[in-house]
Amino acid sequence: MQLSSKNKQGARGAESNALRLCDACGGPATGDRVPGKRGARHRTVKETHVARDARWDALLELVGKHGRVEVEEAAAALAVSAATIRRDLDQLAEQHLLTRTRGGAVAHGVSYELALRYKTGRHAPEKQAIGRAVSGLVAVGEVVGLTGGTTVTEVARALAVRPDIVGETTVAGGQPTLTVVTNALNIASELAIRPQIKMVVTGGVARPQSYELTGPLAVGVMNEITLDVAVLGVNAIDIERGAYVHHEGEASVNRLLAERAQRVVVAADSSKIGKRAFARVCDLGLVDVLVTDSRITAEARDRFGEAGVQVIAV
Repeated sequence: MQLSSKNKQGARGAESNALRLCDACGGPATGDRVPGKRGARHRTVKETHVARDARWDALLELVGKHGRVEVEEAAAALAVSAATIRRDLDQLAEQHLLTRTRGGAVAHGVSYELALRYKTGRHAPEKQAIGRAVSGLVAVGEVVGLTGGTTVTEVARALAVRPDIVGETTVAGGQPTLTVVTNALNIASELAIRPQIKMVVTGGVARPQSYELTGPLAVGVMNEITLDVAVLGVNAIDIERGAYVHHEGEASVNRLLAERAQRVVVAADSSKIGKRAFARVCDLGLVDVLVTDSRITAEARDRFGEAGVQVIAV
């Protein structure tokens, strides 16, 4: 059956008005005009997904800070509908990043931590500045131990672009310009492509939250090495009790890393200061330098100094 001219125009009009839907939000997916709203345009798929990722970061931040989040409060804070928040929480729960409850969500437990991929953007400028400062404390030819974590990852990236490290293939005697020992898979993957840097990776079982290797294999390697400097990433550092991380397996490996080093540097932004987490790495007697951002309080800086820890604020 052939369509009349009028029917053809109607069919074309219906086709042109059809909107492809976005799987993430249920709305138009291509930047099409929103029906009934003059001049309004639905966000593109890319824009929608960026907005979703920002919401997820904000929701995880709330859970990490308060231990729980309520749907209505989160919807008001993020200026979206309660239905959107419920869908976000369901998807985060499917990824085991939180536990869904009636009316909201809660952290998994005392040792709750965000997966590394969701922590990367938090305090990013501070972490990058800290990374550059810590890199400056490392001399060419040294053996450096690096734990995992977003701040120590920035240290690794700063080391990887230092001209005196990557500009020469070897130092005197044919030795690498730097030897790095790490239990962090993401750090190893970033530095392994630098032929000037000798990479030593511990064995162990990988933790998906932090990409760190833990367990007897990692401990066995740490017991057989010596380091010039160890750089520790921490989840908290307390003047009275020392440095902490969320996971006991990471704490034991990080403690060994510190014990095998002549100098120990803690790299932590100021949001970690004065806090405690589940598993202690070491007390301040083992820490030589704390590199943090300029938001550290004068009181905290003085107290760290009294404990024998040099504070470098950037």
